[in-house]
Amino acid sequence: MAGVELKNIKKSYDGRHNVIDGADAIIKDKEFIVIVGSSGCGKSTVLRMIAGLEDITSGEIIINDKVVNKLPPKDRDIAFVFQNYALYPHMSVYDNMAFGLKMRKYKKSEIKQKVEEAADILGLKPYLNRKPKQLSGGQRQRVALGRAIVRNPKVFLMDEPLSNLDANLRVKMRSEIKKLHKKLETTFIYVTHDQTEALTMADRIMVLDKGVIQQFDTPENIYTHPKNKFVAGFLGQMNFITSKVDDNGIEINGCKINLSHSVKERLEGMHEVIVGIRPEAMNGSEYRIKITPEITELTGSSKNVYFKLNGADCMSIVPAGSTDYSAGINTKDLYFFDSFSGEAI
Repeated sequence: MAGVELKNIKKSYDGRHNVIDGADAIIKDKEFIVIVGSSGCGKSTVLRMIAGLEDITSGEIIINDKVVNKLPPKDRDIAFVFQNYALYPHMSVYDNMAFGLKMRKYKKSEIKQKVEEAADILGLKPYLNRKPKQLSGGQRQRVALGRAIVRNPKVFLMDEPLSNLDANLRVKMRSEIKKLHKKLETTFIYVTHDQTEALTMADRIMVLDKGVIQQFDTPENIYTHPKNKFVAGFLGQMNFITSKVDDNGIEINGCKINLSHSVKERLEGMHEVIVGIRPEAMNGSEYRIKITPEITELTGSSKNVYFKLNGADCMSIVPAGSTDYSAGINTKDLYFFDSFSGEAI
């Protein structure tokens, strides 16, 4: 199979502004990579450049140790699964899955074997004679995956493939795509704006903002060691509280919070800092801060409580039956970000 390497990739449509600005990444063979970011950050553009559907302005794209900048999509040995499935409505499931192979002049017997093998993997054998309009959204998504599988590509590219499905089906399809990745042992590059998909599916996550890779790491490292405020807020919720810094530490809603010597060293010379704390970590016992709940939301076994700290909108997650409306903070759960650059301190 194949790895993918991006070397200082830039993309500009007008010659002045880069929508992708110097992307560098090494994607290993058989990895499941998720590219995540808000709308307009350039994640689909990266995918389309790897596929050859968009030209790059400068840099190199390398697939299986070969520079593919000038290769057309059909010669890159990739398969692209689109957000809208891109199925031919007048063709049966079988013909949709077989279409690419027919265009490449495969023998009928070989096409039949490949389509039936893919249909077996995806549970589509009972539907091979149906048209797309006779299928559910999840079944159409499987057909789109099947059309990619039959080609046995070196790299699978997926652009928000679950965004058109309802919430329950998305959860099921997330699991099915992960199982498919393990079964095929192929490189997957998957684009989404959904942080849950990113955290649950990826071997590594590439976080993009305004065309720049902010962090490229495992889900665990990104969640526990975000490099900046954007990453911290995008992958998992985080409360951001601006606080003054003094010789002993910080102050939140009138509560003085003493910090360890090592943290104070990191904050030395600063008069103000952005303090980050995740909602699920606001049940600590070290410091209890009185709050005034503005809204509470029951989510089942837990409850979201919304309030303000130092004027900032915050949320905590507490057990459903809890009536203790205070914010509990342990200093070990605090993150610190530069109030100007947003970089982690």
